[in-house]
Amino acid sequence: MTHTIKIALVGAGMFGGDVHLRAYADLQRFGISGQLARVGLDKWTRDLAEVKFELVAVATRSQKSAERSALSFQELTGHLPKTYFGDSPWNQILQDFPDLDVMAVATPDHLHTEPILAALAKSVHVMTEKPMCLSIQEADQIVELARAKNRVVAVDMHKRYDPDHLRVRDDIQKRIGPPLYGTAYLEEPLEVSTSTFKWVESSDPFSYVGPHWVDLIYSYYRSKPASLTAVGQKKRLVRDGINAYDAVQVRVDFENGMSINFHNNWITPPEFEGPVNQGHEIVGADGKVESDQQYRGFRWWNKGGGSRTSNNHFTREVPRPDGSLAYVGYGVDSLTVGLVAICRMKFFGESRGAVAALYPTAEDGRITTAIVHAAALVRDLNFKYLNEGKGAPVTARFGSDGITIIDPNRAAEGKVFQKIYERPL
Repeated sequence: MTHTIKIALVGAGMFGGDVHLRAYADLQRFGISGQLARVGLDKWTRDLAEVKFELVAVATRSQKSAERSALSFQELTGHLPKTYFGDSPWNQILQDFPDLDVMAVATPDHLHTEPILAALAKSVHVMTEKPMCLSIQEADQIVELARAKNRVVAVDMHKRYDPDHLRVRDDIQKRIGPPLYGTAYLEEPLEVSTSTFKWVESSDPFSYVGPHWVDLIYSYYRSKPASLTAVGQKKRLVRDGINAYDAVQVRVDFENGMSINFHNNWITPPEFEGPVNQGHEIVGADGKVESDQQYRGFRWWNKGGGSRTSNNHFTREVPRPDGSLAYVGYGVDSLTVGLVAICRMKFFGESRGAVAALYPTAEDGRITTAIVHAAALVRDLNFKYLNEGKGAPVTARFGSDGITIIDPNRAAEGKVFQKIYERPL
């Protein structure tokens, strides 16, 4: 009996059109077993060897981009997925493929929730790019519907699967003792905010890439946030007529006592030698760990090209004997684990709870979303007050009574405390 997982990809931009599409091409041709040892799941190699994967549909906002992505997939696999386009193409996909297994959501950050909920309503599993969503209320909707429909919502948090980070999680963090404080940073190139994405005014650099680091720290210690403060700056992008933050800094204090500063921007000049600048460090009571993800010791330079670095661990293409290229790396690993969980449920009768430890869940994504949501509110208030010469005194508190914004500048109005959410994390 042939087992098949049918996948539809919604969004084919930088991650959808590159990482997702390329990973699903290898799955279409060769299955998932070859990826399992990388994520420690090779005990299921024989179980999953006969599972076939089929990308049945690709959807984007424009017809041209959908057709381009489908043709790219056909070049890799010989298979041409059906194309969809428009403001909400997922609805037509769900109508045309009532037996769809997985909807992969790689739309812009602020457009994740609608396709996720639409898929879950039809009892379709979901693989979504980070952040899962930008609102804690929307996160609750996703978590509750996933539970009600008994479906997986796997969030692509690939930083968890970087081999260096796995070493921190499984070994180093125990050596350095209880965590005290740390810093995590990811600085994107200017082209991301000025040309690659057309939706930057609907997001900010912390909401866009900060979730990777928030989730990574959470995956290390499983400690929930207790409070945060945030500030942002608008100087570079406004010169191009873009009303968006250049950079955002968020400090999160966690229930276990550690304090982590998250620094993000998307204005790094094109002359910088790496695709992005990124890394993190954590100081513990008995030591410290540093992880520079931008410069890992691999550098080259040439006439006319300057000095360059590359991350050869995120994704890379490995030549096969037939001349084709295998696509591997921790960018693929985070998709693999979600699909394994879905396969275990569909073909082997495992419960949603039993496979939850295999992948970053919607419940994990909810924690990150709570931080992103609160940080955006605090950031905007502090930006306003700084411009008015009132400092940046606004903070957010997380507790059993929900999320509260604390704004000392409203003391005269008697509105220092504003409850934005009334459920515990």
